[in-house]
Amino acid sequence: MSEVTIAKTGTPGALPDENVLGFGTHFTDHMFEMDYNPQAGWHNPRIVPYHDFSVNPANTTLHYGQGVFEGMKAFRTKDDRIVLFRPLEHLRRLNRSADILCIPQFDVDVVHNALHKLIALDQKWVPAKQGTSLYIRPFIFATDPYLGLRVAENYKLAIILSPVGAYYATGFTPVKIRVEDKYVRAVPGGLGEAKTLANYAASLRAAVDAKKVGYAQTLWLDGVERKYIEEVGAMNIFFKINGELITPALTGSILSGITRKSVLEIARDWGLKATERRITIDEVYAAHSQGQLEEVFGSGTAAVISPVGELSWQNNKIIINDNKTGELAQKLYDYVTGLQYGAVADKFGWVEEVAKS
Repeated sequence: MSEVTIAKTGTPGALPDENVLGFGTHFTDHMFEMDYNPQAGWHNPRIVPYHDFSVNPANTTLHYGQGVFEGMKAFRTKDDRIVLFRPLEHLRRLNRSADILCIPQFDVDVVHNALHKLIALDQKWVPAKQGTSLYIRPFIFATDPYLGLRVAENYKLAIILSPVGAYYATGFTPVKIRVEDKYVRAVPGGLGEAKTLANYAASLRAAVDAKKVGYAQTLWLDGVERKYIEEVGAMNIFFKINGELITPALTGSILSGITRKSVLEIARDWGLKATERRITIDEVYAAHSQGQLEEVFGSGTAAVISPVGELSWQNNKIIINDNKTGELAQKLYDYVTGLQYGAVADKFGWVEEVAKS
């Protein structure tokens, strides 16, 4: 594959106010692109000015959803370095998602190198305010102009960047979650373990219904027996029961979160018993009734750690830890964000520094 070419914009944009960034509304000056066809494979890796795509109305992704994506972040540390948190893990997961959707594998090293070049070029867009970051969205979609239902032959891989605000704009406080017993998100053998379009479309109706009755998100149960806990919203979920940290095992319908993986590795390094296994909603409620449900929290790229203060299942509400952020959730949040902003020594080798151009 050829070297990454760079075409710089002639009309750089104005940087947004770091105090009102929000999420996914501002975009940097440049983006990365690479194309695939059966003859050349993945080819023409390039960094170009941010631009709109021209898409044929018969584009197969528009009609059949053959696309995958990732989400990761770059951070500006207190000593003005720009760092990435576990980018290779994210790119490898993108390839795993691509494989599930029958999308050809890309060379992770090529895209990893291009990502560093892209962020170095747009480094001024990495915000400095505590809690802010540069969100990184790699994605792949089919580009065939064909209405027949088949695996596409042509694809585009792109990476766009967006400076984003602090996730907890109003403070790191527990949220209320409704256990979903009507809709299902995924089943083993389906697309649940891929970061793909359909998974997120499948979650929208339940999220809307939950918010109508005052809940921040949905806790998903398995799609077959409707009793095993899977994910919470777009995050993985953890329960601390009688001193043990438990998260649902990856059974084929749950996304393998990079933050999830990090939390497990950190917890075990701290000497905690951290278990991946199937856990039912009945077990969680029983643990609460016995005074053993100590903490519940979600984990994900956007929030890092999201403490849960209330669960509602079949009109039975339980309050966790007096609706206060748990000691472990707070400690994990402080540690992971400390790694990301350079305040904590990186003993795991998860942080990569971007060379400034």
